[in-house]
Amino acid sequence: MEFIVMVAVIAALGWLAIIVLLVGETLLLTRFRTQAQDTRRTRRLETQVTLGRRVVVALIVTLALAGLLLTIPEVRALGTGILASAGLISIVAGLAVQSSLTNVFAGVQLAFTDAIRIDDVVVVEKLWGKIEEITMTYVVVRVWDERMLILPSTYFTTTPFENWTRTNSKIMGTVELDLDWQVPVAQLRAHLALLLDSTDLWDRRTGSLQVTDATGDFVRLRILVSAADSGALWDLRCLVRESMLEYLQTSNPWVLPRHRWQSVQPGPDDDAAPTAEREEVRTGTQSGHLEVAAGDAERKQLYSGPGGSAFEERASKSAGNPA
Repeated sequence: MEFIVMVAVIAALGWLAIIVLLVGETLLLTRFRTQAQDTRRTRRLETQVTLGRRVVVALIVTLALAGLLLTIPEVRALGTGILASAGLISIVAGLAVQSSLTNVFAGVQLAFTDAIRIDDVVVVEKLWGKIEEITMTYVVVRVWDERMLILPSTYFTTTPFENWTRTNSKIMGTVELDLDWQVPVAQLRAHLALLLDSTDLWDRRTGSLQVTDATGDFVRLRILVSAADSGALWDLRCLVRESMLEYLQTSNPWVLPRHRWQSVQPGPDDDAAPTAEREEVRTGTQSGHLEVAAGDAERKQLYSGPGGSAFEERASKSAGNPA
């Protein structure tokens, strides 16, 4: 009976400690969200508190299981032998769970070094997404198409990645257009100003149009705009690109990209040389044919047998001299 009561008390204390920890986490985060003005600090605190709570819960569960095992007399008797071989066991366990422990330490490092936070916008594996969850061993990234990308914690400590909201959520982006050399840059710049003033996606920090390249068949225009966050920036870039295309198609269709080529008419002096060259080539070609034909005739005469006259002459001689 005493054993059952002891087990129940240990389990109840462990469960109560976990509940108190969860309630404290919820109250802390709720209070900080209502008072804080900086979302970056809120996301940082949420990341650290969440990971800290998981570490403490793991410790509570471990201590509770250890207490339950120590209440068993047989297990308590084995304690001395277990402690004596603790060094060897720790080495074997360390080698067995080396990768897992590496991920655990990497998760703690991510949480308390502020490298990434929950809801941070990152680019990993050439994919754009948001940090959905940070655990002790892995990080969940929600990709733009609603897929979940699961990456080990060591990925963010050993592999370079982009964090678009590391200091703040404001961000800038570009829209590039390749147009004809006759493009009216001033008109496009005025149209861009009207467009940006008419949309709420623009945060009024940066909005410019510049010619960044003018070589070959095209002139490259770069439009630089800014927005409050990455989602608004994507929509703003698409809006600017579509509006510019529509404006060019309706008001200045001749500046759309096109390739040029020019045919040069030969002058009177230019005709002589080609004609002479053609005659020379023709003459050389005919001479070559004649030489080949002459060679064929000589070869035929050299290697051909006697003709009909030779046979007639031989027949007449045979008739005159029967012997």
